[in-house]
Amino acid sequence: MFLAVTIAVAGAPATATSINPPPLLPWQNGVLQSKVVYLPLVSNTRAGICSPIPNGSYKALPPISPPTDRPAEAHADLNLTLRGYEMTAGYKGLVDYGGEGDPNAPQLPGLFSDYRTAEFKTLYQVFDWNWGCNCRGSLLTYPAVTLAGLATTPGEIIQLPPSGYTIGSGFQALVLYASTSRITLKYTGEDNVIYGYTIHLEHICVDPQLLVLYQNLNAAGRHQLPALASGQPIGRAADSEVGVAIRDTGTFMDPRARNSWWRGR
Repeated sequence: MFLAVTIAVAGAPATATSINPPPLLPWQNGVLQSKVVYLPLVSNTRAGICSPIPNGSYKALPPISPPTDRPAEAHADLNLTLRGYEMTAGYKGLVDYGGEGDPNAPQLPGLFSDYRTAEFKTLYQVFDWNWGCNCRGSLLTYPAVTLAGLATTPGEIIQLPPSGYTIGSGFQALVLYASTSRITLKYTGEDNVIYGYTIHLEHICVDPQLLVLYQNLNAAGRHQLPALASGQPIGRAADSEVGVAIRDTGTFMDPRARNSWWRGR
């Protein structure tokens, strides 16, 4: 079966500009103690869990930087499966680090249509990457948690978390990498994670229409990439948890940080 996807490319390049966060609305079309290393897997879900988003429609923007310096699937900053992660112990709830945090930072309650404070089911540490040998390094130990498994109902819709930034034409994030079970989202217009916020989502059924669009644009040289609006559905939960890692200027942060990603909770 083949999916027909219409690619609409906005004329203006993406730019990062601070704006007031819009209200989160449903997207409208047209507008174990053992040391086990967890590598992302393709989930064998029940029929229907990974069904396409009804009335799904996706557009694209040209990045404001040259394309990534290597194939996205072979880039450890874009494809989290190359790094992998390992389960760790810790507090399964929001953590106060102090300070005000960035009021425009992405807000993780927006992953869910009910904008809930997530239940933290599992905690992980992501592996560092040694760019000298282009190989996996040791586990990142600060912060103590760099990826969290948030409780989900299999098949529930997962959305783009809102932020106070725009990349132009009403969009907030570019898709830098996507496969059937993971996606990497960037809240500035560059085709890299060097500046701004990046979110990696694991154990997600990426909407097939979005995945086909990404694959077509990637194969065409990444002169455009899929662009997403605040609250726009991007896929479905593949299982009972979705993995979330968030980065600021390339550095992995703690997804439990209350004042950063869960403000007011």
